[in-house]
Amino acid sequence: MSTERLPSSFRKVFAAGALSNLGNGVAAVAYPWVASSLTRSPLLLSLIGLMSTLPWLLFSLPAGVFIDRFPRRTVIVCTDIFRGVITAIVALALLIERSHLHLLTSHLVGVKIHTNVALYSLLLVASFLLSCGGVLGNGASQTFVPMIVEGPLLEKANGRLWSAESVTENFLGPPLASLLLGLSVFAPLIFDATSFFGSAGLLGLIASSLIRSQAKSESVPDFRREIKEGLTWLWHNKFLRDLAIILGFFNFISSIFFSVFILFAQEDLHTTVFTYGLLVTGAAVGGTLGGIFGPKLTKRIGRGKILTFALVVNPSMSLIMAFTTHWEIAWLLGVVEMFAAICWNVVTVTLRQEIIPDHLLGRVNSAYRFFGLGTQPLGALFGGGLVSIALHYFSRTLSLRLPMLAAGILGIFMAIFASPHLTTAKIEAARAVSK
Repeated sequence: MSTERLPSSFRKVFAAGALSNLGNGVAAVAYPWVASSLTRSPLLLSLIGLMSTLPWLLFSLPAGVFIDRFPRRTVIVCTDIFRGVITAIVALALLIERSHLHLLTSHLVGVKIHTNVALYSLLLVASFLLSCGGVLGNGASQTFVPMIVEGPLLEKANGRLWSAESVTENFLGPPLASLLLGLSVFAPLIFDATSFFGSAGLLGLIASSLIRSQAKSESVPDFRREIKEGLTWLWHNKFLRDLAIILGFFNFISSIFFSVFILFAQEDLHTTVFTYGLLVTGAAVGGTLGGIFGPKLTKRIGRGKILTFALVVNPSMSLIMAFTTHWEIAWLLGVVEMFAAICWNVVTVTLRQEIIPDHLLGRVNSAYRFFGLGTQPLGALFGGGLVSIALHYFSRTLSLRLPMLAAGILGIFMAIFASPHLTTAKIEAARAVSK
């Protein structure tokens, strides 16, 4: 393979990811908007966020064993099909129960809706199952890229994938979701299911001869031992261990922010289903710019400064958001926040692919994600609980802003603590040891 151009097989991976992410972008608007039409309880809405992130805590470590033990492309294809089926079931249930669903199409401050227990429970279960598939499928996707792209091109490939994800998931997906919701309540989910099936088909078209052989452990398979190997390797690599723990705090704080964001957007920013879709596109613009310019910026100022930049920007945007009353300003904040987040992702994903041995990549990467993403359900529950308690003492408007204030303050303290652990010198030292 050329050391200058990405291989042709990467195009199918790129297309599959873009299609799947477009479906995710549609679902990212459709699911919370439908959920907010089933219940107006901050705690019940935060529980959906908890269920959609809980699998990262429960199954990240076992997922790594499956990713290293079985062909990674097969794992991705199977999980895409699984998620497509689950999404289609939810769409069918909404179709059947559409006469009992009062879908909000405009902002209604203080609107009261009796919780639809049956559909709410279905969303709760579906959120958990879809996230289970995501834990396995997304983990396998990150470990599959190095099997078709050479090391010197990994940062370029990852940058393009993150840019495509931002464009499709956050720019094209949300407005499309708004349009589909205007047609019918189940249409966005039918589209999402179709995107999963299409992604699986595209990956299946990649010729096996274009995929590097997957390194295998020579020892006898032992589930518990294999999990321990991944955890042990990560724990003894000080840099990646610190990075995983920092990411864990980062995602805990981010989950506080997003725990009841749909209610904040509807009631305080006065978004309709259409303007909410537009609001989310701010993240797409920032993410696209981050994917395109992130690798170039990294080469100019160094990986350590990029990571510090991301740590400082995100809590700063949270604090400003807490005092925002116009969705247009929130859109701009989303641009800046996602630019920083994608710069972080491009650097850290590439570092893991460079540093971790291939035969351990699935398990160590999953152990990293266990620490880094397993805190999300705790953050979602904390945010929802914070608002529910605050409602007894403060106005609903102030209560819905408290998660952003908390995220901003905690994030600033985290940035002060974490920055000395993420210098360019420490990054290069960690890379040198792995060679």
